[in-house]
Amino acid sequence: MANTKSAKKMVRKIATRTLVNKMRRSKVRTSVKKLEEAIASGDKALAQEALKAAQPALMRGAQKGAFNRKQAARKISRLTKRIINIAS
Repeated sequence: MANTKSAKKMVRKIATRTLVNKMRRSKVRTSVKKLEEAIASGDKALAQEALKAAQPALMRGAQKGAFNRKQAARKISRLTKRIINIAS
C-alpha cells in the first residue's frame, strides 16, 4: 500500500491510465476485427474502407502508449498486404 502522498497520487494516475489504455486497445481490436471480416468476405472496397478506419485507431493507440508503435506498424503492413492480395 502506498504511504506517501505522491505514491497515492501515482496509484490513482496508474488506475486511470490503465482504464484509458484498455479502452484504446478494445477500440483497436474491434476495428481490426471488422477489417478481418471485410478481408474474409473478399470485398476489396469494403476492406479498404475498414483499413481507413482501423489505421488511425492503431497509430493513435501506439502514439498514446497503449501498445508498441512497431507492433502497430507491423499489423498495418500485414493487413494492407492482405488487402492488396484480395482477388479483384
